[in-house]
Amino acid sequence: MTRQPPEAAGSGGLVVRDLTVRYGRAITVLRQVDLEVPQGSVVALMGVNGAGKTTLARAVTGMLPFHSGTVVEGDISWHGQSLLGRKPGQIVRAGVSQTLEGRRIFAELTVDQNLGVGGISKRNDQTLKDRRDWVLELFPKLRERLEQRAGYLSGGEQQMLAVGRALMQSPQLLVLDEPSLGLAPIIVDQIRETILTIRDAGTSVLLIEQNAMMALAVSDHGYILSHGSVTRHAPSRELLDDPDIQSFYLGLDEAAGEHAPAGDGTPA
Repeated sequence: MTRQPPEAAGSGGLVVRDLTVRYGRAITVLRQVDLEVPQGSVVALMGVNGAGKTTLARAVTGMLPFHSGTVVEGDISWHGQSLLGRKPGQIVRAGVSQTLEGRRIFAELTVDQNLGVGGISKRNDQTLKDRRDWVLELFPKLRERLEQRAGYLSGGEQQMLAVGRALMQSPQLLVLDEPSLGLAPIIVDQIRETILTIRDAGTSVLLIEQNAMMALAVSDHGYILSHGSVTRHAPSRELLDDPDIQSFYLGLDEAAGEHAPAGDGTPA
């Protein structure tokens, strides 16, 4: 069993209220979105391409300005304090880390160097070492590849490195953007088990996923985002048992398109 990591998370949670986000002057991508990630939970945010999932992740982690995005209404609070207007580095230091869609590892650096970059804001050498040891215990494959350039890792190993790098910050909340994208089913199962281990170790997870089956299997609560709005949210078990969700999102009905939940459709 993986031991508890150093600097386990405290109490609190993420609260998104009435969030509206616009790119440029005219493209509204999120419309009055409400979402909560209670401390110690895994919350899934699902939707097709173009639904606005990555935009919400960018808003939470302070990355919107780098993509010409602006919060025009609403608020995002973390432990009761607003995150709006904070720079990404400040949000990381507040306890929120993110893995980006597409992994975005440093291909020319070794696995060990990538992990070092992930913990660059840590001042205490012993804390950094302890955290690195925990990440390598969580991902034994990375220990075997420490001196290998990250660009030569398999897709699954790169995803492990992306998650491990984010965990080097000892986050209280980890935002995972499409962690199963492009991975073989056996690797997706490993990622799912890793998410549960991270949660059990004290880190909350906002899981942004198109793979609804995996997302609902691992999460406590699920939100469905369509065309920038939350069209449904409920405990994950309830969503898994819903016939409309089964047909449209889980592919369990050949006539899936005939049963799409209200508000859902093709990507925006």
